[in-house]
Amino acid sequence: MVEVKIDCIRMSLMTQNRVVILKEEGSERYLAIWIGPYEAEAITTELQDVQHKRPLTHDLLKSLIVEMGAEVQYVVVTELRRPDDIFFAKIVIELDGRELEVDSRPSDAIALAVRARVPIYVEPEVMDAAAVTPEEDVEHEPDVPTEKGAALDDKLGLFKDFVETLDLDNLDEE
Repeated sequence: MVEVKIDCIRMSLMTQNRVVILKEEGSERYLAIWIGPYEAEAITTELQDVQHKRPLTHDLLKSLIVEMGAEVQYVVVTELRRPDDIFFAKIVIELDGRELEVDSRPSDAIALAVRARVPIYVEPEVMDAAAVTPEEDVEHEPDVPTEKGAALDDKLGLFKDFVETLDLDNLDEE
């Protein structure tokens, strides 16, 4: 299995869809997986250490696993089905000395992994089929910080870029 870390979460300005970008450890290969807005928010808020008054769905799932005496070991993106490019994942849980594999969407598995602080893996066949290595001259700046306590200003990067393009010199004339 190939270990990956969350590099960033991006949003399409045209469709408002989200994509999580996973980066292979020790390599420059990236895997992009489209996810829903709620899962993107669940991943982002945990990475930014945002506290909620009540548990979110993935917090509840983690609590349920722990209360049952089990422990999340890792999550793995197991498959990519073509032609629809649908990814599949499994959550690997240890319970009473047994290893259980639970079918999952990658977005839910990743949201649970960041809460349980466990590794995220991708099957080599999936990386080989769908990962990309960017050209060296492509500059990368993550949209969503992945370090705990990172500045929230990074999240506003797109808005700042837009504001800088506005021509405000003739504003008083109207």
